[in-house]
Amino acid sequence: MIDAVALPVTEESQVGEARRIAVALAAELGFNETDRGKVAIVTTEAAKNAVKHARQGELLLQTFKTAAGYSIEIVALDRGPGMANVGLCLRDGFSTAGTPGTGLGAIKRLSSFFDIHSVPKLGTALLMRLSPTENSREASQNSNYLEFGVVGLPKAGEQICGDSWAAENHQDKNLILVADGLGYGVLAQEASREVVRVFGENAKLGPKAILEKAHAALKNTRGAAAAIAQIDRTQKTVCFAGIGNISGVVFTDNQTRSMVSYNGTVGHRMPKVAEFVYPWSPQSLLIMHSDGLAAQWDLNRYPGLAARHPALIAAVLYRDFKRTRDDMTVIVAKVREAA
Repeated sequence: MIDAVALPVTEESQVGEARRIAVALAAELGFNETDRGKVAIVTTEAAKNAVKHARQGELLLQTFKTAAGYSIEIVALDRGPGMANVGLCLRDGFSTAGTPGTGLGAIKRLSSFFDIHSVPKLGTALLMRLSPTENSREASQNSNYLEFGVVGLPKAGEQICGDSWAAENHQDKNLILVADGLGYGVLAQEASREVVRVFGENAKLGPKAILEKAHAALKNTRGAAAAIAQIDRTQKTVCFAGIGNISGVVFTDNQTRSMVSYNGTVGHRMPKVAEFVYPWSPQSLLIMHSDGLAAQWDLNRYPGLAARHPALIAAVLYRDFKRTRDDMTVIVAKVREAA
């Protein structure tokens, strides 16, 4: 998945701009005219809802690659009044703003995948994924153990994100990496992407060994904070190793367990690195993020959110806990639900 684009939607004039950017992205990915029309409608309706009902409305646009090709992910976020009854709001004809009440229903029907979370007085998050028609069978054929949700954005005013992430699947193990290059901009990105390169070439090793190899490889870069989680599906454990300010959490049955990282900088000063093992179950969530996301979040504040798609969870955390003065990446992983 490539970096997200964040688009404010707080006034009517921004709706058209969001639509144009989304349709241009769809065209770049090879969506045909009909599928581009779906992207236009979904983006327009989601943006209009944010303008009508919300404070601080925002759309996140990004592409993601599947076995069948590229698709588009649109997340609509707001801090509006929220919905007391989500099911009722999804029915055609229901409206609280004097409109025909078909917007949410149209969004759901036109999306290849749709999810929603809303809490009164906290706001609403909509997840829409749209795929080209020829990719429509991809979801039923996907056998990956984990499904992911990621938001990665540069600090306010910058175009390049110095954070990177990656995931690898090997036999009965899944490995997830988050790396944060020191500072921001091109040099930070170079450092974090070098960690990704080393991670990809050595993913059969454990987290500690990969970080040690990354430490040697980053000597001529700015250096980075980095953490790796390895989920062992057979042992039902998470093995975690981290250096610097990358947070790792396992969330199970409303309980949060923070994983241990050591101080230091990969590539410059890494006095100690060690692996720690934590329990994992099919009901667990893995959440990892750079320090561009404040660490005081609590999923129990959001009833029902842990059961939603990981992309929706990541987006809500971004909405409520992002720090605009730094690059930010948050990744959420959970066991893929059976089709």
